[in-house]
This record gives sequence, structure tokens and C-alpha cells, in this order.
Amino acid sequence: MDLHSGLPYWIIRNSLLDYFHPLEEDFSTDVAVIGSGITGALMAHELCRAGIECCVIDKRSIATGSSAASTALLQYEIDVPLCRMAAMIGEKNAVTAYRACLQSITDIKKVLEETGVSAGYEQLPSLFYASSPADNKLLKQEYEIREKHKLPVSLLKKKEVREQYYVEVSGNALVNEASAQMDAYKAATGLLAHNMKENGLNVFTHTDIKEYKETPDGCIMTTDKGHKIRCGYIIVAAGFEAGQFLPQEIMELTSTYALISHPVAPEHLWPTHCLIWETADPYLYIRTTDGNRIIIGGEDEKFSAPQRRDSLLRKKTCILEKKFRKLLPDIPFKTEMAWCGTFSTTKDGLPFIGNWPGKERLFFDLGYGGNGITFSMIGAQIICNQLQGIKDERSRVFGYERIGKYW
Repeated sequence: MDLHSGLPYWIIRNSLLDYFHPLEEDFSTDVAVIGSGITGALMAHELCRAGIECCVIDKRSIATGSSAASTALLQYEIDVPLCRMAAMIGEKNAVTAYRACLQSITDIKKVLEETGVSAGYEQLPSLFYASSPADNKLLKQEYEIREKHKLPVSLLKKKEVREQYYVEVSGNALVNEASAQMDAYKAATGLLAHNMKENGLNVFTHTDIKEYKETPDGCIMTTDKGHKIRCGYIIVAAGFEAGQFLPQEIMELTSTYALISHPVAPEHLWPTHCLIWETADPYLYIRTTDGNRIIIGGEDEKFSAPQRRDSLLRKKTCILEKKFRKLLPDIPFKTEMAWCGTFSTTKDGLPFIGNWPGKERLFFDLGYGGNGITFSMIGAQIICNQLQGIKDERSRVFGYERIGKYW
């Protein structure tokens, strides 16, 4: 499927990685990871670090699926607010999910530091504002439950938001100092290159898996060229394209739109360069880059077809520009490039991680939702632990027991 269109900034910024290595013969390994985006790259890194033999397989060039179009905001806040999630899955489970995301931001930083991968990681505050005065009640409830569980958060009045961040909001806002941003494409390509060099990781691009079957002692996959891959376990880290392996649909496809500005003089940017997003659904989200550009995203639509998604790009660009100028009227913003992409969401805002029930050798690392990258780090750790027989408290929150309730 066509995962994005337009001109994703990250491929222009970094240049497309020139790596072509299709599988041309039968191959055997302990673990096969399907997908070379940021999820597959983090998964392969955790396996290599644990000394587990693995390979990565992708039908495209490395990280040219959804990761190339990601705006890569790293937040412990999930698309479903904690106060609402607590009502859906229980307060204990919801808090576990939020704390896991908080830890994930630090863990991603450690991985990049340990491997020497320069992926534009920058720790920044996050500003979550009420899209309307009516949403002030939601923010108050959200503030209280986060305070109760000692999650980083402050509540600011509308006037304080304007004075401290120069943002023209119509309600109050929550702020935390524990967020970050990065370049997902550079992180994925860098991590894979590191493990190819240091750990002998095999990465097979332009290799499409057409079928698979479980055997008593492992799995056998067949490629589009008829080659066999024999492995002990399969980990599907291919986002919503994991559908061919899933026994049933567990996500909804969504198209999101993003654009990036010309470079802006530093003195024109808002204080702290905090990440900005809102309570509306779908929500607007804003970040900067290390080159003083501004990325705006949002205007999500339920996915129908690539052609319809792409036809809306010009219209959505105009809407996003107008929303930005209303929010930050003093910043001279001019769009340099725009793109749209497809991602998956779940009803409770959480990913699906681990074995599908009854399939002990088939794992899924599906970081569905707006927090895809933080979920990817969590999934890599949980699955790596499971393969080593290590119990992970987080697995019960992100498993498949939820399916019967919402799907």
C-alpha cells in the first residue's frame, strides 16, 4: 500500500538511504523481524543487544514506510487522556501505560546515545491546550489524576499560556517538561546500520513475504521470489500492513497531514520551542526542528484510499496554515513542503504487543496511535523479554485480552 505522498521532510533532510539487498536464496535465523521502520529497528536493536540472532525483512527500501512521514513527537501522554482511559481499562492499567510511555522517552535517548546514532533527539516541554473553554473541565480532571499518580504535569490558566508561550489559546493548558522530539527516519536507518556493522545483522530489503506457516519447531516464510526463510519466531513490526498476518482487524486506518515551514529566525519562535497539541479530535500538533523550521500536523481523516487522501493535501495544507496563524499570529510562517501519511489507531489509544492468542511463535509489535515511537520502544523491550522468558508487567496492559471489549 502507498503509505504516504507529497514530500516528507525527513527524506529530503537526510537523503534516501542507498541500500538494496533483496533475499536471493533460502535463509535461516532464530528470529525474523518484518518491517524496517523505527519499530523494526528498535526491535532488532533489543534482540541484538540480548544476543538473539535475528534478521530484518522489508518489501521497501529501509524506513520508507510510515516512519519517513512521521512527525516524531515523543510524549508520555497518549491520544486517549488518562482520566478517560482509566474508565475504559481501569485506573491501574491506564497509569501503567502512561508510566511506560514516560520511561520510554528516556529509554529511546539511551539507545541513541549508546549506539552513537545522531537522530535530532531533543528533550522539550509539551503544551496540551484546551481547544475550547468547555474543555477546561477535561484538563482539570486530567491534571488531578496525573497529580494523584505523580506524573509530571502543571496546569496553566489561559493568560499564563499567552504570557509564557505566546500561544493564543481559548482555554487552559497542561504542561510537562518530560517530552522530546526526534527524526524517526534517521533513527531507524542509523540503528539498523549500527547493528549491521557491530552485530552482523542481516537486513533484506525489497523482499515481500507472501505466506507463512508455523511448524512444530518454528516458522517458514515464503518470499515473492519463492525463497524460504526458516526461523524460530516471527515478529511483525509492519504497522497497519501487518494485516496479512492478523487473524482479524484490530485497528482503524487514519490519514494525517503535515507541512513544514521555511526556516524561521530564532527570535520569532515561541519560548522553549515546546511541543504543542490540543484536546480536539482530531487534534492539531506543532513542533520545531533543529534548523528552526516549524512542522504542523493534523486534519486527520478516516482512510479510504490513497487517491482520496492525496487529493485533499492542498486543502488540508491551507486549513493547517490558517489554524497555526490563529494560534501563533506573530510568527511569519510559509510552507516549504507538505505531505500526508497513513497510520493506525485503536479505540483505547493503546498498541498491541506480544503473541496473538494461540500463535506462540508469532509476535506483533504494533505501535498503533499517535504515540507510535514510544510504543515501539515499549514493544521491543516486552517482546525481547518474552523471548528470554522474562516476565514483563507491561505485557498485560498491551495484550489482546482487550479485543473482546472494543472490537
